Parts: sequence; structure tokens; C-alpha cells
Amino acid sequence: MHLGNGIICPVTGIPMLAIAAGTAFYAYKKARKDFTKDKILPTVALTALVFALQMINFAIPSTGSSGHIVGGMLLAALLGPYAGFLAMCSILIVQAVFFADGGLLALGCNIFNMGFLACFAAYPLIFKPLANRNKAVFGIILASVAALQLGSIAVVIEGALSGSIAISSVLNFTGLMQAIHLPIGIVEGLVSGLVMVAAKFVDSKKLSIGFGAISLILAGIISQYASTKPDGLEWSLLNISGAVTEQTQGILYSISETVQAKTSILAEPSFGGIAGLFAVGMIMYLACIFMARQTVKADVQ
Repeated sequence: MHLGNGIICPVTGIPMLAIAAGTAFYAYKKARKDFTKDKILPTVALTALVFALQMINFAIPSTGSSGHIVGGMLLAALLGPYAGFLAMCSILIVQAVFFADGGLLALGCNIFNMGFLACFAAYPLIFKPLANRNKAVFGIILASVAALQLGSIAVVIEGALSGSIAISSVLNFTGLMQAIHLPIGIVEGLVSGLVMVAAKFVDSKKLSIGFGAISLILAGIISQYASTKPDGLEWSLLNISGAVTEQTQGILYSISETVQAKTSILAEPSFGGIAGLFAVGMIMYLACIFMARQTVKADVQ
């Protein structure tokens, strides 16, 4: 579901980037209020796990497409919506900057589609009410499906507003996006449910070590065997190829492409997954350290 620069025009991309940045600042202020040092390791480990899971594209039978877990709901459910949103931001920033996975011009849209809608729509409206009724596993499955469906609709709207998707093809594109992301959402929900069960019964420190080990295996080994078929978004675009007009004009597009060409140093090498894993982990670790210190200062005052 990672939108590239060509699908999003500056008129759509810049405001969405501002919304994403503003939400991240708000989430940081909320998360730091009760963020303690004992939360650092689990937060970093889960962020790394979601990053690694996003690298594993699995084939969707009988479609010619593939999909991967997004993980927004998993982050929100285990870390809370604010820390979860910040974790997703760190993942998407590393992917865009170092892997050219998702355009810089489209970064705000991607953060909104995969982070905001999961943490601040599906989480409070679906997961939280069910979790409060002791149905957390069912809640995360249902919320994971809903989060991807909401994200799919957002992609269509953003593409149409950018002029990339012909208005006459919006309904067709919406149907394709909803249909292909339904099985992806179900798989994501089941995996998220398993992780949630593990988090309930396994000690936090042991769980964090386990997440770290699994992340290394996923990013370093299993990612080499991930499906190369078009993902859900690419597959949907291919099926309406005649109605897609890429936005490749203008100085902001050129700047975005030029910058990404120079920064995407992990896009090709086989070690890129491991390096990206450590990059995400380091960014989130520094953010956690800063939040924990701010909490201590607030307590002292």
C-alpha cells in the first residue's frame, strides 16, 4: 500500500505531510506522559518486528498479486495508539529514505493510510470496545481488516485528488483495492492475534528478545524468498492501467526523486533488510530514550 511519488501530486502530498507531522508531534506529547524506561525494549523490539514483517510479501492465490502485513493495528494494540503511531512513522520514514519504498512526496499519505487510520480510527472504534469486553483477539482481527479497508479507500481518494486516477475509474479502482486487501487484512489479523496471545503469556523481556530474533530471521533470510508478484496496490493499478496518469512534472517531484535516488542506499544489497532493521530500531530507541527522560522530568517537576 506504499504510494509512490508518481501517484501523489504536491497539492495533495504537502498538506498530508503537514497533517502527518502534526499528528506525530501530538502523539509524541501524549506518549511521553507515561512512557517509562521499562517500555523501551518492548517498543523497539515490536517496531523492528513490524518492519521485518512488512518485508515478507506472500502470494494471494488465484490473483497474480501479493500482500504483506502492515502492522499498524498490532503496534497500536500492544504499544498504545500514540507510541504505535510514532513506531509506524519511523518504519515508513526508513523505508522511504533508505529503500525508496514509498515516495517522499507521498510520505504523509502513507503515514496517514497505514498509521493514522489504524491507530486513531480502527483502534478506538473497533479494537478498544471489543478488548474492553475481553474479546481482544477477535478485536484485533476485525480491526486489522478494517484498517486496511480504510487505508485502501484513502489511497483511492488521494489518487483521485491528485489527478492520477481518472474519475470514471474510481469505483472500479475502489472495488479492486477493497477486494485484494481483504485477504491481506485477514492474514494480518490472524498474525496480529497470535502475537497478542504471545504477549499475554510470555514475560516482556523474553518476548522482546524473541521479537528481535524473529525480526533478524525475517529480514535477513526469509525476505530473500518473499513473493515478487505485484502487491495489492500495484495489482489494482495494473488492472486500471489505462486510467492512471502519473504525476511526474514539477520541481517538487524532481527534488523528491533526486533525493531518494541518493539516499536509497539499502534498496538493492542483500544486507539491506538487516541494515534497515537496525536503522528503524535505532530511530525508535532514541525516540524512546527521549520520551522516557521527558517523563522523568515531568515527574520531578
